[in-house]
Amino acid sequence: MNGIDPISLEILWTRLVSLVDEAAATLVRTSFSTIVRESNDYAVVLLDRDCQLLAQSSQSIPSFICTLPATVRHFLKVFPREKLRPGDVMITNDPWLGTGHLPDINVAVPIFRGEELVGFSGTAAHAPDIGGRLRSPSTAELFEEGLRIPPTKLVDGGVVNETLVEIIRNNVRVPDQVMGDLWAQVAANKMLARRLLDTLEDTGCELTSVGSEMQLRAEGAMRDAIRALPNGTYENEISVDGFVEPVVIRCRIDVGDEAVSVDYAGSSLQLPKAINVVPIYTFAYTAYSLKCVLAPTVPNNDGSFRPIAASAPLGSILNPRFPAAVSARAMTGHLIPPAVMGALAPVMPDKVRAASGSPLWCVHLSGQHQGQRFTSTFFLNGGQGAGANGAGLPTLSFPSNLSNTPIEVIESQAPVRVQRRALRRGTGGHGLHCGGDGQVFELLLLADSPVTVSFMADRLRTPAPGLQGGGPGATGRVLLDGAPVDPREILIVQPGARLTLETPGGGGFGAAPI
Repeated sequence: MNGIDPISLEILWTRLVSLVDEAAATLVRTSFSTIVRESNDYAVVLLDRDCQLLAQSSQSIPSFICTLPATVRHFLKVFPREKLRPGDVMITNDPWLGTGHLPDINVAVPIFRGEELVGFSGTAAHAPDIGGRLRSPSTAELFEEGLRIPPTKLVDGGVVNETLVEIIRNNVRVPDQVMGDLWAQVAANKMLARRLLDTLEDTGCELTSVGSEMQLRAEGAMRDAIRALPNGTYENEISVDGFVEPVVIRCRIDVGDEAVSVDYAGSSLQLPKAINVVPIYTFAYTAYSLKCVLAPTVPNNDGSFRPIAASAPLGSILNPRFPAAVSARAMTGHLIPPAVMGALAPVMPDKVRAASGSPLWCVHLSGQHQGQRFTSTFFLNGGQGAGANGAGLPTLSFPSNLSNTPIEVIESQAPVRVQRRALRRGTGGHGLHCGGDGQVFELLLLADSPVTVSFMADRLRTPAPGLQGGGPGATGRVLLDGAPVDPREILIVQPGARLTLETPGGGGFGAAPI
């Protein structure tokens, strides 16, 4: 065990996680936008020198824990280890190299102990704006969706790349917020680097040996859990509204002695819409789903995901050809966990959940008021799917962990007034355990000029299905002045208009008692 006793290993493991959480607190407290500060759309990770995950922040977006290590490996293809130096800060938002869409900016800092590169700190955060069209599932290709930053040094040996800063500022609607969040990410990365070096100095340990043992323990826990499953093939499919036709996610899970592979052949083809999902995001939510049901209590690191493989045909909605539009990729990616859990329900019914009222709903407002431009993004959750151990919770995001944006924050960021926010009682699917309820959210637009509004919303026609005999949740609705509207299209809304959003309920679990 690399000479590390179990008690010391546990102490060091916990300490590394606490370092990452401290860096995450720095990011949240210094960020400018509500997306990070209020909705938790971010992640902080610690990687070893080989870009393998050691620890993640407790509030991390689940998908980012798999995407960030891959992003740093892409950085090293452009900036080899021997070309890195203290004071470097690397950045990209390329969807195929990062978290799957342009609004998420990825930042990594190499950590040096003297002359030795010992690891990397990494952050990903959803920027309040990235230019292009207002974010909408209706975009047809990536080039409409905003500024794409290739792997680049934002800071080179301590010297800020002012040209890149000006490029970013000149291509976004709210440059102060965007750059404020970006420098908050840099601050979090640097804090994590400092705290790690202090820890190594205090303990006298080597990160490589500690990290290797942590990863072996996590890998062992996953393989033990897989061995407890019957070998075999398990299949499922799940669908949502889509556009002209429903979007279908079909999965085939092959469980072996110590490994699991998931294939998505038969899923929908890629679309000329923004709901396509890049492969790393597909893997991330596949791995997260399996981790939830196999070894949920073991802290995540690279070892957690070594027994897992995922594949999808090129040209499918889960592995699109470049330059597919991807800005609303969560509308499809969030279907992966219910598809995987539904497939495994026959062999582990006590570990899985019914589908939630996700994909997550999101509203974007942009316009002018009293001569000043505003841009605001906020999130609304549907009901959580129920499980064997109890009912689904109301208005809880799953599989993501984004928070409902507080009313006070929404009203402070845009000229709007929230008229009503309430639970949609009875919208969770019936069953032995009922699904969680959705919510009603009514918004009055107070701007003195027309406002551009776009949505990410689904399950208006196709409800969240129940599991093990549970009933489906209720579908959602989007209304403008009381009349239904299509949330897949960008709307130009007049001053004084009233928007009402009714989010879907989660699916029920188990047949209801007679």
